[in-house]
Amino acid sequence: MRPRVKASLLWGVIGALSFLVLHQAYLLLDGEFTSVGAVAGVTLLVGVAAAGTSYLAEGWLDRKERV
Repeated sequence: MRPRVKASLLWGVIGALSFLVLHQAYLLLDGEFTSVGAVAGVTLLVGVAAAGTSYLAEGWLDRKERV
């Protein structure tokens, strides 16, 4: 696996886990529970968005010679 792909996947995992931590904090502060499916869907969306954004940003920064 190329380092760029590996790094972007790890950033996707970090983004997804960060969302889950924020959701847990929301619940601990007496927030209303939503369905498990909705939370899983948003978590997946956040993870994919973070991975895609980091993949594209690293390529852009590499072309600009900033990495």
